Amino acid sequence: QVQVVESGGGLVQAGGSLRLSCTASGLVFVDYAMTWFRQAPGKEREGVACISRWNSRTEIADYVNGRFTVSRDNAKNTVYLQMDSLQPEDTAMYYCAADRRTTNSDCVLSPNDMNYWGKGTLVTVSS
Repeated sequence: QVQVVESGGGLVQAGGSLRLSCTASGLVFVDYAMTWFRQAPGKEREGVACISRWNSRTEIADYVNGRFTVSRDNAKNTVYLQMDSLQPEDTAMYYCAADRRTTNSDCVLSPNDMNYWGKGTLVTVSS
């Protein structure tokens, strides 16, 4: 049974940092690119950052570029989202998703093709 579990969310003041973790089990982790999404109340889910299977490529959404970075540790089946200079508009539920890929250098920010999803971790940024 595949499980994708996010952790690391919480309450932080504007300008602060958080690091989210996402651990996947029940699958061959290196077969999957990994993507972080977020969804604020009343808004659509949006892609934040993704990373290809073997760390060869990352993509960061424009609205967090320069503040968020994504990385993965394949030995630990874990992907990370480092979030710096957090702003109140970053408040959202953050989700991790696994996207099976046959190439080593692809990842996408679209939610349409994800194979497995976690249940999310809540990030709240106070002003």
